[in-house]
Amino acid sequence: MVSSYLTQSALNVEPADVELALSQLDEFLQDQSNWQDAVWAYRIPELGEGGACSLFGHLQDEPFELNSLLPQDEQTSQALAKLQSIVAFVQRQTNVDWFGIYQTRETSQGAQLLKLAYHGAPSRPLFPVNEQFAATSNNVQVVISGHARVINDVAAYVDNGGEYYTCDPKVQAEACLPLFDNANNCIGIIDAEAFSKDFFTPSVLALLIAVCIKIPQYLPE
Repeated sequence: MVSSYLTQSALNVEPADVELALSQLDEFLQDQSNWQDAVWAYRIPELGEGGACSLFGHLQDEPFELNSLLPQDEQTSQALAKLQSIVAFVQRQTNVDWFGIYQTRETSQGAQLLKLAYHGAPSRPLFPVNEQFAATSNNVQVVISGHARVINDVAAYVDNGGEYYTCDPKVQAEACLPLFDNANNCIGIIDAEAFSKDFFTPSVLALLIAVCIKIPQYLPE
């Protein structure tokens, strides 16, 4: 399972480190004191002209309601609670400044990445999955390609001509990794952001990979 994920995502991390992180995650999830509640609504930023970018620090009056796209039943609540618990694990183990779990869902506007659980500042709930948005969004690039993207110096990346979707200007490093189903189809992503450069060391990436291997079994149907 670990070697398959590494091959699919085009990441080079020691498999043994991922296996260790998987054991740590399993231990964390077995302890009921670590369980989190499902989050069904969260604040989101205003979107800029044309909806292409978020206006950081300017929040919409009404929260985004996940039940607008998900059935609000017990099964889905349990899934969201597990995902929020995984978010808590990542934040506790790494102190990452922002972390989110997204699933590709069909909406009235076509396929979009839907934010299911997260830690950190408010951010947009949906990313359109199309080539136009992929031109500036790591999230969308990753879900389309199935290949991870790790940027440990955002400023240098942009200075060298890289396109970058800026939500929080304090972000200096980002890692975006794919989620796969049993048939190796990319069905979502995780996104992690840090306010310091070179945050995503091999050990941090091993933990994020372990999380990506575990998350698909908890995604809502």
